[in-house]
Amino acid sequence: MGAGLHGSAGTLAEATGDAHPGLAAERAARVDELVAAMTLEEKAAQLVGLWVGADASGGGVAPHQADMTGSVPAWPDVIAHGLGQLTRPFGTAPVAPVLAARSLAASQREIVAASRFGIPAQVHEECLTGFAAWQATTYPTPLAWGATFDPDLVEEMAVRIGTSMRAAGVHQGLAPVLDVTRDYRWGRTEETIGEDPYLVGTVGAAYVRGLESTGVVATLKHFAGYSASRAGRNLAPVSMGPTELADVILPPFETALRHGGARAVMHSYAEIDGVPAAADPWLLTDLLRDRWGFDGIVVADYYGIAFLQTLHGVAGSRAEAAGLALAAGVDVELPSLDAYGAPLVAAVRAGDVDEALVDRALHRVLTQKAALGLLDPGWQPEPADVEQLVLDDAAAQDVALRLARESLVLVANDGVLPLAPGTRVAVVGPLADAADAMLGCYTFPAHVGSHHPDVPRGVDVPGVVTELRRLHGEVTTARGCDVDTDDRTGFAEAVEVARDADVVVVAVGDRAGLFGRGTSGEGCDVTDLQLPGVQEDLVDAVLATGTPVVVLLLTGRPYAVGGFADRAAALVQAFFPGQRGGQAVAEVLTGAVAPSGRLPVSLPRHASGQPGTYLTQPLGARSGVSNIDPTPLHPFGHGLAYTSFAWSDARALDGDAWPVDGTTRVAVDVTNSGDRAGTEVVQVYLHDPVASVVRPVVRLVGHARVDLEPGQTRTVEVEVHADLASFTRRDGTRVVEPGDVELRLARHSADASHAVPLRMTGPVRVVGDDRHLLSTARVLDPTRGR
Repeated sequence: MGAGLHGSAGTLAEATGDAHPGLAAERAARVDELVAAMTLEEKAAQLVGLWVGADASGGGVAPHQADMTGSVPAWPDVIAHGLGQLTRPFGTAPVAPVLAARSLAASQREIVAASRFGIPAQVHEECLTGFAAWQATTYPTPLAWGATFDPDLVEEMAVRIGTSMRAAGVHQGLAPVLDVTRDYRWGRTEETIGEDPYLVGTVGAAYVRGLESTGVVATLKHFAGYSASRAGRNLAPVSMGPTELADVILPPFETALRHGGARAVMHSYAEIDGVPAAADPWLLTDLLRDRWGFDGIVVADYYGIAFLQTLHGVAGSRAEAAGLALAAGVDVELPSLDAYGAPLVAAVRAGDVDEALVDRALHRVLTQKAALGLLDPGWQPEPADVEQLVLDDAAAQDVALRLARESLVLVANDGVLPLAPGTRVAVVGPLADAADAMLGCYTFPAHVGSHHPDVPRGVDVPGVVTELRRLHGEVTTARGCDVDTDDRTGFAEAVEVARDADVVVVAVGDRAGLFGRGTSGEGCDVTDLQLPGVQEDLVDAVLATGTPVVVLLLTGRPYAVGGFADRAAALVQAFFPGQRGGQAVAEVLTGAVAPSGRLPVSLPRHASGQPGTYLTQPLGARSGVSNIDPTPLHPFGHGLAYTSFAWSDARALDGDAWPVDGTTRVAVDVTNSGDRAGTEVVQVYLHDPVASVVRPVVRLVGHARVDLEPGQTRTVEVEVHADLASFTRRDGTRVVEPGDVELRLARHSADASHAVPLRMTGPVRVVGDDRHLLSTARVLDPTRGR
């Protein structure tokens, strides 16, 4: 087998053979030969993963999974017929990168030697906030990506992640998460990019492009509906109609496939109206493959096939679960063999499962392995330059820092920020200098390192106080309280420190963890949106001192801050900004960096009650028939700067007629009217006042970041295709309807001050699966032309 992906980085076309048609044809022929020659046991072996080192006690896996972890056969027995995938060889325990890469190569040699055909395993790892390996760069969480409104920078991050994974011998990354946030109480809100499908789609597709450009397979998850569970509970049933599924949940996946080129999809744990995703042929075959044209592999979310029996109750045995999943279109069982092992083989032999379904999945799996070079003659397991493997370098940290800077949202400010030189500053709160405050649930230190408390974190993660002292000088500090206990004994010290300062920063928020071990993260759902523990009481106590207070929120979800926001001098929101997040926060507080983030989720006003996103129909807004006001304290897309911006001359460039099958262009002039450089984020929302089904009041259809020097004016021009005004009717068809609409060039989702009225002309038009998914934004200098 020849040089595969472990040599020097090349283009995706080179990695897949697309640049060499002859090689691609040879690989396709090899796949056909293998499928024809393999025994049933050898076929099934290619459809499963193996998680070596998973903790059978349940310490390293989720509830409902621990009882499955200890039943995996011994290594020699598993690999005797080959192996489809190796699960998280880097992401299971803290092992030095070079040693881990050598160990992986040794495992691959054993896999190749153990079976007749010598096929290596496809290796996958988590990579949501960076390569989930010890000593690898930890980037901001996806919710922070959304706050940047900067797909290009997210793509740059993903290139860095993919390059490090490929250099280590990893072929596939389990990211990005494209679930659209529907209920902030859901613990995995931090893993989502935001509450708007267009933003999730543009940013998610950028991540996919970056990862795939390095030759690493991106895996879209969780397909589909996982984030819409009832009451925000993890792995709860999902109640939604076909219109919400089609217009809110599915578009980011479609965008990431079409504009990102993802080669893998992971099914969701979700059960929508009684049908689990893992057993849904409409979702995984009719829609994904037949309509959208996906030709990669579908992998199971961990133990998701077994869950068809143990949790969903739609299968009476593992064999029945295997048959349902194969028929639906699940090609690979992860993380370890279970239903697709002996139960599947026995079911095929008994005639209960058609072997043609096994062959279908096998062909897809081997086709991807061929594209990765794993079937090439002379393939070698050792990555090039393995002895020099470094997973956290200056270039990666620079990207992490720039992403963290752009993700910070200045929510409110009465002028206290940026901190003036010489200001006596105190920083109090449980997250004042906490490294963990920067790291989300799927970072290696939180996900794996927490089980190895005696092992160093592996990367340097300075906290806010440390970085603020470096940039500003002397800073006093007091913890005040813990994140999630009711201990108030530290309040007095925090209040005393606050009284002696000119300005006090109160750093409060979340601690990421899993399954109840944190306040945010997988399985860490909440019943309301009040800050955990007694943190809000600490904020109140510090506010009572009369010292101007900057509330710094370091969280994985939006919290209701309406109880104290109007008394604070400033409010800064950070969503787990990664290992350089402390530096980014200090830079924004001191004015070394201008804030430019925008809220990817609304900040609710009230902690209790059913939370809702900005994508609401008229009846979801405030009305006179209910005493509950769901209006957020700060809307989706909101964010301030240290300068001011004047918007003028919002206009239609092609007249007010917008053909139902054509494009229209709108523009606005943006001027920096302040005395500091800054970045404005222009957002474009569609308002469709009359439609055949009830529509959201507004929804995002475009965005652009605009960098401006003091006094500078730039024109933002956005071209929007009529397909972006389409929606799904009750009969399941997607249409564009004629009539009056508005394109609102806006600072945030509640801003209607720069609306451009248009009229869509022509007959009702049915839109196909080749529809336009993205608008085109241009930032022009009117003094120089385009």
